[in-house]
Amino acid sequence: MGEQMKTVVVTGSSTGIGWGIVKILIEKGYRVFGSVRKQADAERLQAAFGANFVPLLFDVTDVHAVREAAKAVLRRLDGHPLFGLVNNAGIAVAGPLLYIDPDLFRHQIEVNLTGQLIVTQAFAPLMIGDAARRSDAGRIIMMSSVGGKNASPFVGPYNASKFALEGFSESLRRELMLFGTEVIVIAPGAVATPIWDKAEQLDISRYAGTPYAAALSAARRYALTSGRNGLKPERVAQAVLRALTARKPKTRYTVTPEPLQNFLFSRLPKRLIDRVIGQAIGLLPRL
Repeated sequence: MGEQMKTVVVTGSSTGIGWGIVKILIEKGYRVFGSVRKQADAERLQAAFGANFVPLLFDVTDVHAVREAAKAVLRRLDGHPLFGLVNNAGIAVAGPLLYIDPDLFRHQIEVNLTGQLIVTQAFAPLMIGDAARRSDAGRIIMMSSVGGKNASPFVGPYNASKFALEGFSESLRRELMLFGTEVIVIAPGAVATPIWDKAEQLDISRYAGTPYAAALSAARRYALTSGRNGLKPERVAQAVLRALTARKPKTRYTVTPEPLQNFLFSRLPKRLIDRVIGQAIGLLPRL
């Protein structure tokens, strides 16, 4: 490794947005440590990206495994600081909140929120240990969503985790001012990734006997269509690169294939948006 090569840790790098981030960063000359949960994915990514990609094998909810991975990265840094941490790993749990299994809800929060805390606590010290002697003490990128500001029916667990992540990120950003470390949120809209193939196979039969059955089917059809017409992961990765390199980065970057819709949903009265969504998928009360 050249002495000036910057190093970034990316969680959830096996597919989708994480894979796109690794691809773009490697192309731009970074060394990337990417987390995966399966050895087969580690080998696949190593073969695809070459010597500047180093796989880390851990689940973000496993405190011991994450800390051991951070120790391994520290050894490989050889006295140089970690430049960036991209907290990308996450899952999406779907279902009506009145009927969702509490264990599924709990798992959603554990992965998308507690996992980000575990990873940040393990890797942030690799950036800020000598912050007093550096003008740039690294950057932490938090992968939120447009659903971190505007929630949709039937993805309440996911929205709850992303709304919480936005607050987590704001607190962290202000706490890390002490060290000069930036915390930047990336908020993607629909992205064309393999997750939509999984969504098509999602079993919603458990809700067949509920009042939400028809609306849930309509919502899934809409999500599949918008997802498969979504952005390529590399577009989100470009925003991550911008957040890592901008001299004065924004606190939040929104990346969506429907910027006008996102703009309107952010500013129109909530009751009006309720009715638009309700009419679209059949959630308005029958008169």
